[in-house]
Amino acid sequence: MLLLLDLDNTLIDRDGAFREAAESFLAGHGLPAADLGWLLTTDASGYRPRAEVAAALAERYPDAVPEEAVRSFLDNGAADRVRLAETTRLALDEAAAAGWTRVIVTNGRVGQQTKKIHTCGLDRHVDGWVISEGVGCKKPDPEIFHAAAATAGVPLSAAWMIGDSAHADVGGAHALGLPTVWISAGREWTEAAYRPTHVVTEVATGIRRALSGRTDAHV
Repeated sequence: MLLLLDLDNTLIDRDGAFREAAESFLAGHGLPAADLGWLLTTDASGYRPRAEVAAALAERYPDAVPEEAVRSFLDNGAADRVRLAETTRLALDEAAAAGWTRVIVTNGRVGQQTKKIHTCGLDRHVDGWVISEGVGCKKPDPEIFHAAAATAGVPLSAAWMIGDSAHADVGGAHALGLPTVWISAGREWTEAAYRPTHVVTEVATGIRRALSGRTDAHV
């Protein structure tokens, strides 16, 4: 069996790490702490293109922050601070013990996403990963899911997808007929065209739902 796992805000708290980095960035350059909300909104949980975030920072702080400091913040700020929760590690190890192959499927740049995986130690608790920049396609494109299965050497038909994005993770896997677990983090499901197999608030529970193999209920 194959466990496909999103990275940001699924296996790791990317937004929490970015918040810490943003607070340090503002304080380190003598910028208003009240700008934190603006910076988090501008970042849009990492969905806004990096070049646009950099341009927004340059426009807001034209003389206060060197370009190199902005680049370092956006490239390394969150990546240096991500952590692997013990509950997540234990669930991943349970999956391995049960015979599942664990592969991360993430959109993003190879350098940044690989650094996150190594920084928090995920490389020791998964069997591989595919990153959109590296394979030339991104979720929800079906090709990235096929690439993940090829990396694992496991048929895609044996896969579950776990992630926090209704569109990229659940929608992409649903189009391929795969069972899914959506990490809601307290949000309400709003898509009318499809639903995840299970809804949970955090990834460790989601992994265990997939290991149970139950596809008959939304929880």
